[in-house]
Amino acid sequence: MRLKAVFNRDGGTFKTTDMDAYCARAEEIFRAAGHDISFAVVAGSDLVERLEASAHEEGIDALIAGGGDGTISAAAGIAWKAGVTLGVIPAGTMNLFARSLKLPLDIYAVLETLAEGRVQAVDIATVNDRPFVHQFSAGLHARMVRMRNAMDFASRLGKVRASTRAALSVMLRPSHFEVIFDIDRDGRNDRRLVSAISVSNNPFGENPLFFADDLTTGRLGVYLADPLKPVGVAKLAYDILRGKLKDNEAVSATTAGRVRLHFPKRRHGALCVVDGELLRMPRDVDIRLHPRGLNVLVPAAVSSSALDR
Repeated sequence: MRLKAVFNRDGGTFKTTDMDAYCARAEEIFRAAGHDISFAVVAGSDLVERLEASAHEEGIDALIAGGGDGTISAAAGIAWKAGVTLGVIPAGTMNLFARSLKLPLDIYAVLETLAEGRVQAVDIATVNDRPFVHQFSAGLHARMVRMRNAMDFASRLGKVRASTRAALSVMLRPSHFEVIFDIDRDGRNDRRLVSAISVSNNPFGENPLFFADDLTTGRLGVYLADPLKPVGVAKLAYDILRGKLKDNEAVSATTAGRVRLHFPKRRHGALCVVDGELLRMPRDVDIRLHPRGLNVLVPAAVSSSALDR
Protein backbone atom coordinates (compact mmCIF):
# COMPACT_ATOMS: atom_id res chain seq x y z
CA MET A 1 0.00 0.00 0.00
CA ARG A 2 1.03 3.59 -0.57
CA LEU A 3 0.59 5.44 2.73
CA LYS A 4 0.82 9.03 3.89
CA ALA A 5 1.33 9.68 7.61
CA VAL A 6 0.38 13.02 9.14
CA PHE A 7 1.38 13.57 12.76
CA ASN A 8 0.17 16.40 15.00
CA ARG A 9 3.33 17.44 16.84
CA ASP A 10 1.20 19.44 19.32
CA GLY A 11 -0.93 16.41 20.21
CA GLY A 12 -0.49 14.58 23.51
CA THR A 13 2.40 12.13 23.53
CA PHE A 14 3.99 13.67 20.43
CA LYS A 15 4.77 16.86 22.38
CA THR A 16 7.55 15.02 24.19
CA THR A 17 8.57 12.61 21.41
CA ASP A 18 11.62 12.91 19.17
CA MET A 19 9.60 13.04 15.97
CA ASP A 20 12.58 12.54 13.65
CA ALA A 21 13.47 9.32 15.45
CA TYR A 22 9.83 8.26 15.56
CA CYS A 23 9.33 8.77 11.83
CA ALA A 24 12.53 6.87 11.11
CA ARG A 25 11.33 3.93 13.18
CA ALA A 26 7.88 4.06 11.54
CA GLU A 27 9.42 4.08 8.08
CA GLU A 28 11.56 1.07 8.93
CA ILE A 29 8.56 -0.92 10.16
CA PHE A 30 6.18 -0.05 7.32
CA ARG A 31 8.74 -0.61 4.58
CA ALA A 32 9.66 -3.98 6.09
CA ALA A 33 5.97 -4.90 5.74
CA GLY A 34 6.04 -3.95 2.06
CA HIS A 35 4.46 -0.49 2.23
CA ASP A 36 5.55 2.78 0.63
CA ILE A 37 5.17 5.53 3.23
CA SER A 38 5.96 9.23 3.58
CA PHE A 39 5.56 11.56 6.54
CA ALA A 40 4.44 15.05 7.48
CA VAL A 41 4.86 16.37 11.03
CA VAL A 42 2.80 19.52 11.43
CA ALA A 43 1.58 21.98 14.03
CA GLY A 44 -1.99 21.62 15.20
CA SER A 45 -2.94 24.83 13.39
CA ASP A 46 -1.88 23.31 10.06
CA LEU A 47 -3.27 19.84 10.68
CA VAL A 48 -6.59 19.87 8.80
CA GLU A 49 -5.10 21.50 5.73
CA ARG A 50 -2.32 18.91 5.57
CA LEU A 51 -4.71 16.01 6.18
CA GLU A 52 -6.93 17.23 3.35
CA ALA A 53 -4.02 17.57 0.95
CA SER A 54 -2.55 14.19 1.92
CA ALA A 55 -5.85 12.32 1.56
CA HIS A 56 -6.20 13.61 -1.98
CA GLU A 57 -2.66 12.86 -3.14
CA GLU A 58 -2.70 10.78 -6.28
CA GLY A 59 -2.24 7.07 -5.63
CA ILE A 60 -2.67 7.23 -1.83
CA ASP A 61 -4.27 4.07 -0.40
CA ALA A 62 -4.34 5.01 3.28
CA LEU A 63 -3.97 8.02 5.52
CA ILE A 64 -2.13 7.36 8.80
CA ALA A 65 -3.09 9.99 11.39
CA GLY A 66 -1.31 10.50 14.70
CA GLY A 67 -2.54 12.66 17.55
CA GLY A 68 -5.31 13.00 20.10
CA ASP A 69 -9.01 12.31 19.68
CA GLY A 70 -9.60 15.63 17.91
CA THR A 71 -6.90 14.83 15.36
CA ILE A 72 -8.27 11.34 14.75
CA SER A 73 -11.84 12.60 14.41
CA ALA A 74 -10.79 15.18 11.81
CA ALA A 75 -8.74 12.59 9.94
CA ALA A 76 -11.63 10.10 9.94
CA GLY A 77 -14.00 12.60 8.36
CA ILE A 78 -11.44 13.54 5.73
CA ALA A 79 -10.56 9.91 4.93
CA TRP A 80 -14.27 9.01 4.69
CA LYS A 81 -15.02 11.80 2.25
CA ALA A 82 -11.88 11.08 0.21
CA GLY A 83 -12.57 7.34 0.08
CA VAL A 84 -9.22 6.30 1.54
CA THR A 85 -8.43 3.94 4.42
CA LEU A 86 -7.56 5.43 7.83
CA GLY A 87 -4.82 4.22 10.15
CA VAL A 88 -4.85 5.51 13.74
CA ILE A 89 -1.82 6.24 15.92
CA PRO A 90 -3.20 7.07 19.38
CA ALA A 91 -1.10 9.89 20.83
CA GLY A 92 -3.79 11.58 22.93
CA THR A 93 -5.20 11.37 26.44
CA MET A 94 -8.24 9.11 25.96
CA ASN A 95 -7.71 7.57 22.49
CA LEU A 96 -11.32 6.45 22.32
CA PHE A 97 -11.54 5.49 18.64
CA ALA A 98 -8.31 3.49 18.92
CA ARG A 99 -9.79 1.58 21.87
CA SER A 100 -12.87 0.72 19.81
CA LEU A 101 -10.60 -0.55 17.01
CA LYS A 102 -8.71 -2.80 19.48
CA LEU A 103 -5.42 -1.04 18.69
CA PRO A 104 -2.43 -0.91 21.06
CA LEU A 105 -2.32 2.44 22.86
CA ASP A 106 1.49 2.64 22.79
CA ILE A 107 2.65 4.81 19.88
CA TYR A 108 5.51 2.43 19.07
CA ALA A 109 3.65 -0.86 19.47
CA VAL A 110 0.85 0.35 17.19
CA LEU A 111 3.26 0.83 14.26
CA GLU A 112 3.76 -2.91 13.74
CA THR A 113 0.05 -3.54 14.29
CA LEU A 114 -0.89 -1.12 11.53
CA ALA A 115 1.88 -2.27 9.19
CA GLU A 116 0.67 -5.87 9.48
CA GLY A 117 -3.02 -4.98 9.83
CA ARG A 118 -6.03 -5.53 7.62
CA VAL A 119 -8.75 -3.24 6.30
CA GLN A 120 -12.13 -3.29 8.07
CA ALA A 121 -15.23 -1.24 7.22
CA VAL A 122 -16.77 0.44 10.28
CA ASP A 123 -19.60 2.88 10.89
CA ILE A 124 -19.21 6.66 10.95
CA ALA A 125 -21.78 9.29 11.97
CA THR A 126 -22.56 12.88 11.02
CA VAL A 127 -24.22 15.76 12.83
CA ASN A 128 -25.55 18.36 10.38
CA ASP A 129 -23.22 16.73 7.83
CA ARG A 130 -20.17 17.10 10.11
CA PRO A 131 -18.52 13.64 10.52
CA PHE A 132 -17.78 12.20 13.95
CA VAL A 133 -16.53 8.83 15.17
CA HIS A 134 -17.28 9.02 18.90
CA GLN A 135 -20.17 11.12 20.19
CA PHE A 136 -22.32 14.23 20.06
CA SER A 137 -23.45 15.61 23.41
CA ALA A 138 -25.29 18.56 24.93
CA GLY A 139 -25.98 19.58 28.50
CA LEU A 140 -23.76 18.43 31.37
CA HIS A 141 -20.84 17.33 29.19
CA ALA A 142 -20.83 20.53 27.13
CA ARG A 143 -20.85 22.70 30.26
CA MET A 144 -17.99 20.71 31.72
CA VAL A 145 -15.89 21.08 28.55
CA ARG A 146 -16.59 24.82 28.43
CA MET A 147 -15.44 25.23 32.05
CA ARG A 148 -12.38 23.04 31.51
CA ASN A 149 -11.35 24.97 28.41
CA ALA A 150 -11.47 28.21 30.40
CA MET A 151 -8.80 26.85 32.76
CA ASP A 152 -5.05 26.88 32.16
CA PHE A 153 -3.31 23.53 31.72
CA ALA A 154 -0.16 22.61 29.82
CA SER A 155 0.06 18.85 30.29
CA ARG A 156 -2.01 15.69 30.22
CA LEU A 157 -2.12 15.66 34.01
CA GLY A 158 -3.15 19.30 34.02
CA LYS A 159 -5.98 18.51 31.64
CA VAL A 160 -7.18 15.71 33.93
CA ARG A 161 -7.12 18.08 36.92
CA ALA A 162 -8.99 20.76 34.99
CA SER A 163 -11.58 18.19 33.90
CA THR A 164 -12.08 17.10 37.51
CA ARG A 165 -12.58 20.66 38.72
CA ALA A 166 -15.02 21.37 35.90
CA ALA A 167 -16.96 18.18 36.62
CA LEU A 168 -17.33 19.15 40.29
CA SER A 169 -18.61 22.60 39.32
CA VAL A 170 -21.19 21.11 36.96
CA MET A 171 -22.22 18.58 39.62
CA LEU A 172 -23.01 21.34 42.11
CA ARG A 173 -25.05 23.37 39.59
CA PRO A 174 -26.56 21.00 37.00
CA SER A 175 -28.52 22.56 34.15
CA HIS A 176 -31.92 21.60 32.71
CA PHE A 177 -33.10 22.34 29.19
CA GLU A 178 -35.91 21.43 26.85
CA VAL A 179 -35.46 19.31 23.74
CA ILE A 180 -37.82 18.04 21.06
CA PHE A 181 -36.59 14.85 19.48
CA ASP A 182 -37.53 12.50 16.67
CA ILE A 183 -35.89 9.07 16.85
CA ASP A 184 -36.63 7.01 13.75
CA ARG A 185 -40.29 7.99 14.05
CA ASP A 186 -41.12 9.61 10.71
CA GLY A 187 -41.79 13.04 12.14
CA ARG A 188 -43.53 12.07 15.38
CA ASN A 189 -41.86 14.33 17.94
CA ASP A 190 -41.41 13.92 21.70
CA ARG A 191 -40.70 16.82 24.05
CA ARG A 192 -38.68 16.40 27.26
CA LEU A 193 -36.86 18.34 29.92
CA VAL A 194 -33.38 16.87 30.36
CA SER A 195 -29.98 17.54 31.90
CA ALA A 196 -27.96 15.79 29.20
CA ILE A 197 -28.14 14.22 25.77
CA SER A 198 -25.55 11.98 24.15
CA VAL A 199 -25.70 10.37 20.72
CA SER A 200 -22.83 8.00 19.96
CA ASN A 201 -21.41 6.28 16.91
CA ASN A 202 -22.70 2.84 17.96
CA PRO A 203 -23.85 2.15 21.53
CA PHE A 204 -21.36 2.57 24.35
CA GLY A 205 -19.87 -0.57 25.85
CA GLU A 206 -19.79 -1.24 29.59
CA ASN A 207 -16.74 0.92 30.30
CA PRO A 208 -16.20 4.25 32.12
CA LEU A 209 -14.61 5.95 29.10
CA PHE A 210 -17.69 5.94 26.86
CA PHE A 211 -16.37 4.11 23.82
CA ALA A 212 -18.15 1.58 21.64
CA ASP A 213 -17.09 -2.06 21.80
CA ASP A 214 -18.65 -2.65 18.38
CA LEU A 215 -18.41 -0.17 15.50
CA THR A 216 -20.49 -2.18 13.04
CA THR A 217 -23.99 -2.42 14.54
CA GLY A 218 -25.38 0.15 12.11
CA ARG A 219 -27.06 1.97 15.00
CA LEU A 220 -26.51 5.16 16.95
CA GLY A 221 -26.55 4.97 20.73
CA VAL A 222 -29.03 7.51 22.15
CA TYR A 223 -28.92 8.54 25.84
CA LEU A 224 -31.08 11.11 27.64
CA ALA A 225 -30.71 12.02 31.31
CA ASP A 226 -33.73 13.34 33.20
CA PRO A 227 -33.45 16.69 35.02
CA LEU A 228 -30.96 16.11 37.81
CA LYS A 229 -30.14 17.65 41.17
CA PRO A 230 -26.57 17.53 42.54
CA VAL A 231 -27.10 14.17 44.24
CA GLY A 232 -28.46 12.76 40.97
CA VAL A 233 -25.40 13.99 39.06
CA ALA A 234 -23.17 12.39 41.68
CA LYS A 235 -24.98 9.06 41.30
CA LEU A 236 -24.74 9.34 37.52
CA ALA A 237 -21.00 9.99 37.77
CA TYR A 238 -20.63 6.94 40.04
CA ASP A 239 -22.50 4.71 37.59
CA ILE A 240 -20.38 6.04 34.72
CA LEU A 241 -17.19 5.19 36.61
CA ARG A 242 -18.55 1.66 37.09
CA GLY A 243 -19.32 1.38 33.37
CA LYS A 244 -23.03 1.13 34.24
CA LEU A 245 -24.46 4.22 32.53
CA LYS A 246 -27.46 2.32 31.16
CA ASP A 247 -28.37 1.08 34.65
CA ASN A 248 -28.80 4.60 36.03
CA GLU A 249 -32.47 5.25 36.83
CA ALA A 250 -32.36 8.75 35.32
CA VAL A 251 -30.99 7.60 31.95
CA SER A 252 -33.10 6.49 29.01
CA ALA A 253 -31.09 4.51 26.44
CA THR A 254 -32.10 3.39 22.96
CA THR A 255 -30.64 3.01 19.47
CA ALA A 256 -31.50 4.62 16.14
CA GLY A 257 -30.34 5.07 12.60
CA ARG A 258 -31.18 8.78 12.66
CA VAL A 259 -31.95 11.32 15.38
CA ARG A 260 -33.38 14.81 14.90
CA LEU A 261 -33.14 17.26 17.80
CA HIS A 262 -34.68 20.71 18.23
CA PHE A 263 -33.72 23.05 21.08
CA PRO A 264 -36.77 25.37 21.25
CA LYS A 265 -35.39 27.82 23.83
CA ARG A 266 -31.86 28.15 22.42
CA ARG A 267 -32.31 31.14 20.14
CA HIS A 268 -28.61 31.42 19.45
CA GLY A 269 -28.08 27.70 19.09
CA ALA A 270 -27.09 24.96 21.51
CA LEU A 271 -23.68 24.52 23.10
CA CYS A 272 -22.58 20.99 22.11
CA VAL A 273 -19.53 18.77 22.06
CA VAL A 274 -18.64 16.77 18.95
CA ASP A 275 -15.76 14.34 19.47
CA GLY A 276 -14.37 16.52 22.24
CA GLU A 277 -14.68 19.84 20.39
CA LEU A 278 -16.96 22.49 21.88
CA LEU A 279 -19.27 23.97 19.24
CA ARG A 280 -22.29 26.22 18.97
CA MET A 281 -24.79 24.20 16.92
CA PRO A 282 -28.05 25.46 15.36
CA ARG A 283 -31.33 24.88 17.17
CA ASP A 284 -32.06 22.05 14.72
CA VAL A 285 -29.63 19.13 14.74
CA ASP A 286 -29.76 16.13 12.40
CA ILE A 287 -27.63 13.13 13.39
CA ARG A 288 -27.22 10.17 11.03
CA LEU A 289 -25.27 6.93 10.97
CA HIS A 290 -23.47 5.79 7.82
CA PRO A 291 -23.08 2.01 8.19
CA ARG A 292 -19.70 0.55 7.18
CA GLY A 293 -18.83 3.86 5.55
CA LEU A 294 -15.25 4.21 6.80
CA ASN A 295 -12.38 1.82 6.04
CA VAL A 296 -9.82 1.53 8.83
CA LEU A 297 -6.72 -0.51 9.59
CA VAL A 298 -7.25 -2.97 12.45
CA PRO A 299 -5.08 -5.69 13.98
CA ALA A 300 -4.73 -8.70 11.72
CA ALA A 301 -5.03 -11.00 14.72
CA VAL A 302 -8.45 -9.61 15.64
CA SER A 303 -11.22 -11.40 13.77
CA SER A 304 -14.19 -9.54 12.30
CA SER A 305 -16.46 -11.12 14.91
CA ALA A 306 -14.17 -9.96 17.73
CA LEU A 307 -14.11 -6.41 16.39
CA ASP A 308 -17.87 -6.48 16.08
CA ARG A 309 -18.33 -7.20 19.79
